[in-house]
Amino acid sequence: MITLKRAYEPVSRADGRRVLVERLWPRGIAKADLTVDAWPKDVAPSTELRTWFRHDPNKWSEFRRRYFRELDSRPDAWKSIATAARRGAVTLIYSSRDTQHNNAVALLDYLHAQARRSGTARRSAVARPSRRQGRSHR
Repeated sequence: MITLKRAYEPVSRADGRRVLVERLWPRGIAKADLTVDAWPKDVAPSTELRTWFRHDPNKWSEFRRRYFRELDSRPDAWKSIATAARRGAVTLIYSSRDTQHNNAVALLDYLHAQARRSGTARRSAVARPSRRQGRSHR
């Protein structure tokens, strides 16, 4: 199961493997204060894409299209997350205030689509979280 959580929320045992999916360290958090098991910077959108998007909901569809294209070209960046999700809980950690239009939401959708394409969607437990599982936290 893959869920989402803002970096500013407390750690929970239910988080499982915590993966920071940002290219930049979250503002206002000391490295010693954020528990993450991995920080694969290459899974985050490129600097160019991130600065173009600027979390503008009007650019969401195009952002997703461009980000998915980047992810297609970097399978080594995201495959370890998919593999970890088949073994247990994974939480994608992000810093955006916008809980609906950010790279972690897009990455979760991408991983879900990859699992469906490979026929492992049911077995991999890559799933969209409910609102209570972290997606709607603000």
